[in-house]
Amino acid sequence: MSTSTDQLGFAGGRLDRADHIRVNPDLVAQALASPEARCLVLDGLDPVTQDGHLLMEPILPDARIEDHLLLGLDDSQRPIFARLTEESGANFVPSPRSRTIANEVPADEVALYGAARSLVHWHGRHPFCSVCGSATKPEKAGWARRCGSCDAEHFPRVDPVVIMLAEHDGRVLLGRQHSWPEGFYSALAGFIEPGETIEEAVAREVKEEAGLVVRSIRYVISQPWPFPSSLMIACMAQADDDKLTLDETEIAEAIWCDADDVRAALASQPGARFNCPPPMAVAYHLLKHWADAQVAPAGASA
Repeated sequence: MSTSTDQLGFAGGRLDRADHIRVNPDLVAQALASPEARCLVLDGLDPVTQDGHLLMEPILPDARIEDHLLLGLDDSQRPIFARLTEESGANFVPSPRSRTIANEVPADEVALYGAARSLVHWHGRHPFCSVCGSATKPEKAGWARRCGSCDAEHFPRVDPVVIMLAEHDGRVLLGRQHSWPEGFYSALAGFIEPGETIEEAVAREVKEEAGLVVRSIRYVISQPWPFPSSLMIACMAQADDDKLTLDETEIAEAIWCDADDVRAALASQPGARFNCPPPMAVAYHLLKHWADAQVAPAGASA
């Protein structure tokens, strides 16, 4: 079974995260020892599939709690684990394999893989305490690490990112980063900084990258993005004018596109003005949200 072609990637998780189990070492041990327990198989940080589903294997009898992360309970109340590794590396870039998973397994399993990847990678990148530099060990079924020296507790981080379309006079602004292929454009984006609201981050990023003043900022949709562990917060904003002053260290090119331009790109029509992100990306859904809200020209077919 595959996800629908317009499914937002890494969203739609159905797993019960079972906080009541992870905070209780005895219950974690019982879950690991359960004959129903399963371990999500990863190839490094990449997913492994079998017959259209993520590959799950029984937990070995000699499995150690400290080597495993409890992801939660599935619809059948089976405990689902992932194996921790100390050698996940610092590569944040999604591999082709991790991207294609959105078209291979059901949406809830894509979300399960995303959560597992983020958490396993976090453990691999945080073997030492950021307070005193001593070694840390997993606890709370893999949802925290504790320093053996200063007793500091560390939790998996999620980095909030705003991704936004600035709108002016029936058009939206799209940009192309220097590393992207020619013709590929997407919404502007940037990390939220300390002390900022979502709205303030949207306004700052659009001003920094495109020189535009925006207002009437509104939230649309969000997406977990496990490369390594971001939360994409998609917004719309109204620009006061359309005069661009690009930060050329961040943006190679930027274009204003009307609804017809966006609809053609979403449909991958030949001759479309630009190539847009795939349906698994929140930018695709933000563009679709905007295009669907635009009034079609008089006489246009439904």
